[in-house]
Amino acid sequence: MARKTRSRAKSNSILNYVAVVLLTIAGLVLSFCSFNIPFTTQVYNGFANSIPLGIDFVGGISVVYDCSLGTDSNTTNLGIAVDGTVARLQNVISQEYDDVSVTRQGNSIRVEVPALSDANAITKLTTEKTPLKIATEEDGDAQFVATDVSDVKVQYQPGTNNQFGAFILFNNDASERLAELTADAATTQVTFYIYLGDNLLQQITCKEQIEVGSPLGLAFDTEEQAQSWANQIMGGVFSADLDLSSSTIIPAELGTQAMNFFLIAGGVALLIVMVLLWIRYGDFGLLADFALVIYTVLMLFFMQAIPGIELMLTSFAGILFSAFIVIGSAVVILEKIRADYRSGMKIPIAFKSGFKRSLWPVLDSHFLTLLFGILLCVLGSVELQQFAFILLIGTVLSLFVNLVVLRYLLKWYLPFNSVKAKKLHMPNQVKHIKDGEVIIEGGQANE
Repeated sequence: MARKTRSRAKSNSILNYVAVVLLTIAGLVLSFCSFNIPFTTQVYNGFANSIPLGIDFVGGISVVYDCSLGTDSNTTNLGIAVDGTVARLQNVISQEYDDVSVTRQGNSIRVEVPALSDANAITKLTTEKTPLKIATEEDGDAQFVATDVSDVKVQYQPGTNNQFGAFILFNNDASERLAELTADAATTQVTFYIYLGDNLLQQITCKEQIEVGSPLGLAFDTEEQAQSWANQIMGGVFSADLDLSSSTIIPAELGTQAMNFFLIAGGVALLIVMVLLWIRYGDFGLLADFALVIYTVLMLFFMQAIPGIELMLTSFAGILFSAFIVIGSAVVILEKIRADYRSGMKIPIAFKSGFKRSLWPVLDSHFLTLLFGILLCVLGSVELQQFAFILLIGTVLSLFVNLVVLRYLLKWYLPFNSVKAKKLHMPNQVKHIKDGEVIIEGGQANE
């Protein structure tokens, strides 16, 4: 009966290994291979080739502007003016170029445009303001301009189908004029056409009078939609003057060389780590190597699947840090197993005990790393945020790979070898301590 049970366990383990190996091979093919999709004209490029490249690797323009309040600013709050300018630049530049990054850094603004080598093209776009104009006729004269606006807000609207509203608040004179224009709206609808520069952003139809002091608003299904619309309005209302602080052109060739260097260095480092794991832990080390390959496939998949991820220098630092976490956690688990075996436990018991004793140290380290990554996402610059995004993805995957994947890979191995410690490069066991002597498997040592 025991022999049949062991035979059944081995058969199940073989089936499990075959399934995981096939899935991993499929994952490697999907990660690194490009091919034509059958029965379509589409080309599949693989996970690795689908990760967006940042300016560090494709080259481009990086421009930094110092912001100040101009004479025509209708706000005395520089922070509000900078936020409005960021929204304006994002709207204007993204109409001309893809993958534009416009970020606030204190009272400065950084603009990065990949695969562009003409700094004058960006300077021309950033200096062209897109003022707000609100008219009651399409392409008509302005009834309200940016100086008539006192604020732009997004508010939650309870009790409505559209739960979020974006509102344009006017100063006293403009608010009275708005009330006059909509005085007969209950009988004759009034449509307001909102322009940013020459582009029609939105038209709003009023079916009742807007009282003095009330805003002109629009309802949206989500807060994100309402905030996006409000940001565009802010870009035409609150605008800071821009003074060019620095302009950097990053050659594409330099990015290609850096990319090749990191790929080669990363591949060599990964190979060395895998060899060291095998030398230290034998067959368990080989299974840890296999888990590391699975981690790599999953990492590439999520990096190309999650919006906002870009491969830049800080991203590579995040990948390196994440790899250190997953390898370090595997080492902690395997060392606990070795220690429990050395104390006299049999291999299957040491396996269970080692995983149990390593659970909380692994969870603690991952929790602290997740907290660190979240703080960087909230407080860091764009470059640090990219590092943090990769770190968060890698940390979550490390938990899954070490506590689930590696656990089952080792568990499925035990039916094939539950007694041969040499294949696992295990240390000698301490049997017992007696009369000042330590009795060790395979010999005796005096203390």
